[in-house]
Formats: sequence, C-alpha cells, structure tokens
Amino acid sequence: MEIILKYFPDLTPDQIDKFRKLRELYSYWNSQINVVSRKDIDELYERHVLHSLAISEVIKFSPGSEILDIGTGGGFPGIPLAILFPESNFHLVDSIGKKIKVVNEVSQSLGLRNIQAEHIRAEQVKNKFDFIVSRAVTNLSSFKNWIKGKIKKEQINSLKNGVLYLKGGDLTQEIKESGLNCQLFPLNEYYSEDFFETKSIVYWKQKTK
Repeated sequence: MEIILKYFPDLTPDQIDKFRKLRELYSYWNSQINVVSRKDIDELYERHVLHSLAISEVIKFSPGSEILDIGTGGGFPGIPLAILFPESNFHLVDSIGKKIKVVNEVSQSLGLRNIQAEHIRAEQVKNKFDFIVSRAVTNLSSFKNWIKGKIKKEQINSLKNGVLYLKGGDLTQEIKESGLNCQLFPLNEYYSEDFFETKSIVYWKQKTK
C-alpha cells in the first residue's frame, strides 16, 4: 500500500481505505478463483494496482466519463481507476464468467457504485464510451477490430476520446503491423520501480461512427 501513497499522496481517507482493502479481498478471492498469478499476489499493489493507476498519469477522467475495460480479468485496470475517479463510470467486461464474479464481489465489498461488470465478449458490447482501457489482452491488430464503433464522438475530456492500452516490451513492430497512429507513454517516466522499465501506455484516437 505504501507504493500507492508514494505516488498518490492526495487520496481521500475513503480512497485510502478502499485501496487498503484490496489486498485482503484479492488474497481471499484468489484462493477461490485464480485471477492474479500466485507469484504476483504479493506484489499486488505494484504490479496490478499501481500499474492500473498509471493511466491517470496520462488523463484525469472528467466527471461523467464512460470508460470500458476490456478483458478486465479480476478487475484491472477498472477497479483501481474506479476508486481513483468516483465520478466516472466504468463498464468492466470479460469473456470468463468466474472473473466477473470476482469483480462483482470486490466491487460490492468496497461499495463501488460506479462499476458495472458483465460476462460478455468485447465484440458483443453495444454501447459507446469516451475511453477504452485494457491490459495486454491481445495484440494491437486484434484489439483494434474488437472495439470498432465503441467510441463516442462527443468530447468531455482534455485528451481526445480513444484507447489507453497497457502493454510491455518493444512494441515497434506490433504498432507498425497494426497500422495505428499511436502515441507511447513509457511508464518509467512516472514510476522508478524496475517493474515499469519496459511498460508503456499505448494511446490512439479511435475513429468514431
């Protein structure tokens, strides 16, 4: 938890309380349904919570923003972002039902009212959103096809509506093959821990329909 307070010293007492509860909740649910790798559960705050919150280094979601988290797994990046941005709304989807069960249980335990979780494939989502977020669920070319027609035209944020995709490694070839006009935000510019050395946020403005 200290690593979260290191980078987010201005959290409200309620936000601090919610973030603190994440360890106990995920330790319990991970023993029931494996949603975080066993070796990562001890590094929950660095590798999952702070990694999710990195999106806030690129954008501060405006109140009323609608954000879709695709392939959320156990709730990352959606749940940490929902705690940080209580006036924005988050729709978390995953194709694996047991993972959405964990999202619902964690959200209810924390009293998060700005999360809707759904067991559904990304391609089946019908609504439109200001932003789509995700953590490396597939290659960029495939992901681009999953989200066609899901971005709103109306802008209410300082950053143009689009996709914020957390991914690691050398992405040069993958971006080239995707044909996307991307902007990279290396996370080692924000966080000093070794884990973030090769991690980035890939941002692109999605064409709207």
